[in-house]
Parts: sequence; structure tokens; C-alpha cells
Amino acid sequence: MKALLALALLVPCLALAQSVSLAGQMGSKALLVIDGQTRTLAVGESALGVKLLRIDAEQVTIESGGRQSTLRAGGAPARVAAGGVTGGAREVVITAGPGGHFTVGGAINGRAVQFLVDTGATLVALGSDEADRLGLDYKQGQRGMTQTANGAVPVWVITLSSLRVGEVELANVKAAVVPAAMPGVLLGNSALTRFQMRRDNDVMRLELRP
Repeated sequence: MKALLALALLVPCLALAQSVSLAGQMGSKALLVIDGQTRTLAVGESALGVKLLRIDAEQVTIESGGRQSTLRAGGAPARVAAGGVTGGAREVVITAGPGGHFTVGGAINGRAVQFLVDTGATLVALGSDEADRLGLDYKQGQRGMTQTANGAVPVWVITLSSLRVGEVELANVKAAVVPAAMPGVLLGNSALTRFQMRRDNDVMRLELRP
């Protein structure tokens, strides 16, 4: 099973910033294009880690990664931070379970999941059945390949708007969806690199990097 869990994802390096543009306004909502994906948002709503703060006559104000940007219809796309912390907690303490595995509860886009810490996984990874349960539109994601014990299989690489580990919440975390059942969601390095990791025997501490 370890060979299956230690996914080596063969996907291109992904940019650490998002492209966001304003396609137009529909009454009290703004039509945003976020990394090529169209989303219609009202003030206060979020999608793909981008929150709409304000709508004016000819422009809108958005927030991503703790920074605000102003967009105009027909203007050049803004490059905004692709990662950030959305919650107040900054540390997760995990105790090893049976077999020495570190598992911790959390959530993806507000839906509860169980994570298995896997430093050998390039990205957060989950099976397609779990992705379906979470309502993730993964088939619109970037295609790639991953090597498992049974050979190379296709994957879809997507961006999770919100990922919560324990009480620590992150924004815009890259993840891979594989077309196979998996024993939980692998907490791979696309999330773990946001933390400083320390292990003392059977206790692991994940502390957010400054």
C-alpha cells in the first residue's frame, strides 16, 4: 500500500500566482475569469481562493492571498498571490496512529475529510470517488500522469479553494485526483511546504511558515 501512497506526480511546475480578469458585470454580480475558469460572484463570495470585496460602476475590488487588487472590464489580467492562510490557527499537532501513520481530520472546501500525511506525495492527492463526494469539478483540471505500483495512471490537477488541516486553513492548494479509490486524502507537499514540520517520536507538529 505504501507504494501506492507515495505518489510521484509527473506534472509540470505550476505558477505561484493566479491570473484574474473582469469579464463583465451582471447586476449585483461580477463575472471573473480566474486562471481561465469563469466564476460569477456577488460581494462577499469567493471562488478558487479569490474573494469579491466591492463592485463599482466600472471596476471591482478583489482579495487573494491577503492582498487586494482592482480590476476593470477589458483591462489586463491581474496577477495575484496564489497561496494564503485564511484561518487564525497556526499550528497542528498530530499523534501517530496504528502502523506509525500520521492522520488528522480537516476539510476541503468546507467538507470534512481525513488526511494521511505523506511527505512522498508531490501534491495533495485523493481518489475520484472522494472528489465526487466533495463536489469537485476535477475533470476540468489540468491533465497529468502519476506513477503507482500498478504503473502510470492519468490524474487531474486542480486548485482547492480551501484546505483545512486541524484548525489551520489554507487557500489555493494544488491537488491531484486519481481514478482509483484511496484510503483517505494524502496530505502531500503542496500543503506541507506551507508548514515547518517537526517530529518528536510519535508526535508531529506542523507550524505555518511566516
